[in-house]
Amino acid sequence: MRELLDRFAADYSAAEHKLRGLEDDQSSIHYPTVFLFVGDEAGHAIEPMILSNELKWDNNAGVIYLHVSTSEGKAGTRKSEQISSASASFEAGKSSSAPKVFRAALTGLTADQSEKRTVRKDIAAAFREEGRHLIELNRSLRQVSDTIADYGRLYASFDRLHLAVITRVDDPMNILIPEISLLAQSIFLQLFKSVQMDLYALINEREQSETFGYAGAAGIGFLRELEGMQRPEFTFSAKLQVTGDGLAIPVEHKQSPLFDLVYLLSDRNERGMTTLNGMQDNYEMICRILLLKNRKRKEALVQSNDGSYNNASFRNSLMAESGRQGFVSAGLAQVKRPTYAIALTVLYHLFELLIARLQNAPARDNKEKMAFFGIDDAAMEARVAQIVPGEDKLADMTGLLTSGVRFEQLRRMSLREAEEALFGDGCALFFRKHFIEAAGMRLSELKAAEELRRFIARNSKEQPRICFYQVSEWTDENVDGSVLNVVRARIRELAREIGIAGEELERTREARVEDLKFQRLPFMEKQNVRSFIRAFFDTVYRQQWQLLRLETELAMYRKLVSLLEQLHEGYQSRVRQMNALEGQLKAAALQSIRSADDYIGQNVFEYYERVTEGVMKEIAEKRGEEVLFEERFVGNVTELLEQGDHLLLERLIDVCRKHILTAEPFNQSFEEELLLRANVSVAYSNRKALSRDELFQQLYRTLEDNAAINIRLLDYTHEHRYEEKYLFGDRESEFIRFALGVDETTRIYKLGCVHERRSSGVEKLNLMGGFHLEDLMYYRNGKVYYETYLQNGYEFHALDPAFLPELR
Repeated sequence: MRELLDRFAADYSAAEHKLRGLEDDQSSIHYPTVFLFVGDEAGHAIEPMILSNELKWDNNAGVIYLHVSTSEGKAGTRKSEQISSASASFEAGKSSSAPKVFRAALTGLTADQSEKRTVRKDIAAAFREEGRHLIELNRSLRQVSDTIADYGRLYASFDRLHLAVITRVDDPMNILIPEISLLAQSIFLQLFKSVQMDLYALINEREQSETFGYAGAAGIGFLRELEGMQRPEFTFSAKLQVTGDGLAIPVEHKQSPLFDLVYLLSDRNERGMTTLNGMQDNYEMICRILLLKNRKRKEALVQSNDGSYNNASFRNSLMAESGRQGFVSAGLAQVKRPTYAIALTVLYHLFELLIARLQNAPARDNKEKMAFFGIDDAAMEARVAQIVPGEDKLADMTGLLTSGVRFEQLRRMSLREAEEALFGDGCALFFRKHFIEAAGMRLSELKAAEELRRFIARNSKEQPRICFYQVSEWTDENVDGSVLNVVRARIRELAREIGIAGEELERTREARVEDLKFQRLPFMEKQNVRSFIRAFFDTVYRQQWQLLRLETELAMYRKLVSLLEQLHEGYQSRVRQMNALEGQLKAAALQSIRSADDYIGQNVFEYYERVTEGVMKEIAEKRGEEVLFEERFVGNVTELLEQGDHLLLERLIDVCRKHILTAEPFNQSFEEELLLRANVSVAYSNRKALSRDELFQQLYRTLEDNAAINIRLLDYTHEHRYEEKYLFGDRESEFIRFALGVDETTRIYKLGCVHERRSSGVEKLNLMGGFHLEDLMYYRNGKVYYETYLQNGYEFHALDPAFLPELR
């Protein structure tokens, strides 16, 4: 059940976000871009970033993704598009719009992975000593360069290339970052006038259980090297370029930081909390940063002062007085319609409407209820007539042989004595055999349960508004006026009637013959005896027959009580099924709302109750009040329940998908929907509807809180902290205009807007830079491990420690 609900809500959410995303404007990147993933772990970022760029960048087809790893077939690219070699990727890429994913597999770099003590140093040595790795890397990078040239028409300018280098700080292969980055830069500079190269270093603080200590030590080792790479005096020279004939050409890097900017992104934010989606948030963030730095501005906004990003200005703001350049981190918040919660909430409210419709049947009086079950007076009378032999059968008793007693002897006897004198026990035996036993046999053969079910089935078909809710209620002994209680009242009534009839029969038998009214003729002895016999049977055995009918009816009603109790349990189980399903759907809806941000999930339950009701009302007006029970909608609820809850749920989900979630009220932009939902009147909760400014103020704070920087510093307000913040959304929307004006005169950071016409939501990217390694909590914690591992013989560097920056 949970899986079915989750799949429905997730599918709707994904489809809705994709649809809204397709309706949004896509931004264009100005210059060609290459994502260079270094190390096996970095490969996990490839597919999420491809998906993000496909949705956000309209010229994403020309973006190149190159993964340099130690083995082939590592995770990170789509299974259907995994490319085992760079050449295969190149050929595939030229003929389709599929993502251009290349792989340079430097196999054999880590021959002995079990030797962690020197794995980073061994990788560096193997790379420098075995020329085949350099040849493979050169070949892959040149194929990337050729492919970029093939897609030059997609870009506004071909003067510059943006190269984003992505690695995990604890991946041993990042010891080759200088060689791989500078080789890539040198090859791309043969095609472009300049290459802007940034490094995105991912810090995974969460997965430390198996590699506790070592991962932190390896990470600090890389960061120590990275600090050296970013020094103003950093230089590098090595024979990295290799020609087709195997000749090596030196690549030089003159005194300057290796990377334009270095971004440190952790899976824990500046408050120390694990980010909601872990590394996935950082992958998304890298794409937004690249878009911010490399976005083609809209023509209408080229001349406007829209607070756009200026990379040179931002980089200069990170420089300390000593000339030491600071690192950068970022935080990203995305606010969208809570589509997952909306789907489950609508499903629950549709179910509530279904229940209300099932329960809302026209009122029935007791007579109509009894008739529904086929146990009304007329039906019971007919059954008794079928079971008890007819009254005309009493006439057969007159043929019984008599003893020859004279009338004069009979006249002073009681009727009981007269019967004994005339017939002995013949009458009693005859009545027992032909009436009592015959009725008993027919009663035992009566298939009351089948007959009851048949009546219910037939009448349910003829009266579709009556369902298990009504049947359960009508057979509930705790409900006044229920059929079960009416039957029990009839049993009590019959028991009294039988008692009275039995007493009356006894009094009749004790009456004297001469008191019985029948025709007497003088001197006609035999005629008088015959007249008495007829009167006797007509009086005594007619009463006996009537008593048998009452007893038979009582026996039928007693059997009905048991059947109705069983029937109630069966139909009540359907009610319990519905109640349990209702509880599950409500719990799922409320939980999904709680999982959404407190503000973004505001009034979802109340607002979509009204929306769902309104949509169903429109459908009912067009197609009839019983539309829910048509086969193209939900159909027969009872039959579905009999086959399992999941079938009913699947029908409800189908109705939601086809007829409700596609209705006009669900086709609102993010801002329109938010305003409508926030201002829904909720009388019973005594909450005031939010004004527009209150609504926007809360949304602004939500974005700011959720865009917390993804790195934790020892001092939140460190000396060189510099911040810039950017909203991604429609600059003409009410909210963006409001947000740009908040604290406009007092804010100490730059606030800009990346203009995109979008209905799906709004995003905020916070950039914070100026900090150094010693400011990081990660550095302080990992430094202890790093020093301990070094003291115990571990080697993390290929360089002589004397050439590395001092530990601070």
